[in-house]
Amino acid sequence: MNNHNQKEGFKAEQKAVDFLKKRDYKVIDRNYHSRFGEIDIIALKSNILHFIEVKSGQGEPIYRVTSKKLSKIKKTIQFYLNQKKLDFDICIDIIEIKDNEINFIENITFF
Repeated sequence: MNNHNQKEGFKAEQKAVDFLKKRDYKVIDRNYHSRFGEIDIIALKSNILHFIEVKSGQGEPIYRVTSKKLSKIKKTIQFYLNQKKLDFDICIDIIEIKDNEINFIENITFF
């Protein structure tokens, strides 16, 4: 990923964090990496752990969340929960940012 894309990605993630905080989510981790993949934001609200993928850019960013990407996210979540020894209900969400508009898509899949 080039510098411009990294800067844009960081800006989008920061917008997403600000958006979540205004809605009473407690952000507990960002850019969590494992050998399986990465999770952009991990946040807690109402005793539910939300694993949030942030997508931004031209066109329809949400379509870049493929079944392969979801599979990596699920493996990373499992690894995270085991590593941190956490036992919460979980939810996978997407925050799509395009043209400065935020589209929050909650609970995109069940485990």
